[in-house]
This record gives sequence, C-alpha cells and structure tokens, in this order.
Amino acid sequence: MKQGQSLWTKDELTLAINLYTKLLFGQIHQGNPLIIELAGLIGRTPGSVALKLVNFASLDPVLKQRSIKGMSNASKLDKEVWDEYMHRWDEKYMEGEVLLAQRKHTTVERLYAINLDEYQESEGREVTRSVKVRLNQSIFRGAVLSNYNNQCCITGIAIPSLLVASHIAPWSKGEGNRLNPQNGFALNALHDKAFDKHMITVTEDFKIKISPKFYTQKDTPAIKQNFIDIDGKPLLEPKKFYPKAEFLKLHNEIFASL
Repeated sequence: MKQGQSLWTKDELTLAINLYTKLLFGQIHQGNPLIIELAGLIGRTPGSVALKLVNFASLDPVLKQRSIKGMSNASKLDKEVWDEYMHRWDEKYMEGEVLLAQRKHTTVERLYAINLDEYQESEGREVTRSVKVRLNQSIFRGAVLSNYNNQCCITGIAIPSLLVASHIAPWSKGEGNRLNPQNGFALNALHDKAFDKHMITVTEDFKIKISPKFYTQKDTPAIKQNFIDIDGKPLLEPKKFYPKAEFLKLHNEIFASL
C-alpha cells in the first residue's frame, strides 16, 4: 500500500465485488463510468477501484480457465469477501445493493425503478413479499442478461426487451441462489417457456436437448426451425459465470422424467 492510502474496508470491498459481478473483464478500466461513479461514492480514485476489480479477477476461476488473469496481489480480506460472495449469493448480492443505495442516498427499490405505489392496495406482509419478489426478479434479470452480453444464449437474439432471465433450478427450490447468475440463462420468450416446462434442457456439457415430443411434429416448419434444428447444438457461452452442474443436473432429471 502506498503512503497516504487507507486500507479498504469490508463495506467498500462488498461494493467493489458487487460492481465486479456486473462487468465483463474488458470493461474493467478507470474510464468506465460505473467505476468512476463507485470511486466517487467511496472516496477513492477510479484507478484504485479498477485495480481492486482486477484483483478480484485474479480469484475468478472462470477467467483462469479462459487464460484471462488479473493482478495476483489480492489481499486476505479480498479473498474472504470473494468466498463469502460466491457461496452466499442472495445474501451478499443484496447486501451490496443495499450499501450502494445507501451511498446514493436512496433505496434499492428506487435503484431498480420499482414503483411502490403499485402495492398500496395490498397490506403489510403481502406488500413486503411482493416488493421483494419484484426486486429479486429485476436484480436477477440484470445479472443474467449481462452474463450473456444481452443475447439469447440459444438464438443470439440481442434485443433485451425480448429476453427473459430463466432460472435453471426453479424459484421454489433455488433458496439462496435466486440471484445467482450461475443459476440462469438468457433466453427469448419462446425458448424460455419451453425451458420452464422442461421441454428443452441443457446438458452438463452445455448442449441443448429437446423433448422427443417435438419429433412427432417434425414436419411443422416452426417446430423444425425453433426446436429440432437446435437439438444437440451448443449454447452461446456466458461471459463470466457458468451454470453450476448441480443446477443443470436437477433440470435434466425433471426433463427426463416427463
């Protein structure tokens, strides 16, 4: 540490890793407006924030597999924060969003443009639950679409308004991983529906598998184009967070049982 620089606090590191999860490696530089903004919020230079994100990159196993390496001088606290974040996604991601909202003197709901007036007719606990679900959906969507560079991972469609962030392990069974981009695919609405109904799945070697039911309508042009022609094809790879094998296995098992 250079003379005059203060040690990073855990809150600052939580804010930094929260931003790291939202950026691609090539976006980590001191000229990025999001890095400049965070630097202003925590009283550090954009260069300092960018270096800290590069340090986190050195801990990222996916980047290591792609031979992309950050600076290998991550501190003990950097590693601690990284490990906590990767193993307690929902809790730590939301913690980062709350800290960010506090630094901006606002609320997480306002950061995600959630209009609380929509929930005024509901009461008490139901309001809290509805807002939380809506907020979680918004956060998850942002993380997943960013992970696939705002593209459908089956078709390559790059129109965000047509894309859905699909959970691999269903919401009801995804406790603790509802915000985890490793539990999601960016899909167009048609394939999202088929995936949700387990009429298509993704194997552990990252290839598409379709239900045999589609082959009973193989002469229907739309069925052939949208399903039969993609059977066995590889998905577009995520930019950072690869789906966990345990989530894919669960989806595969339900697919096979139908």
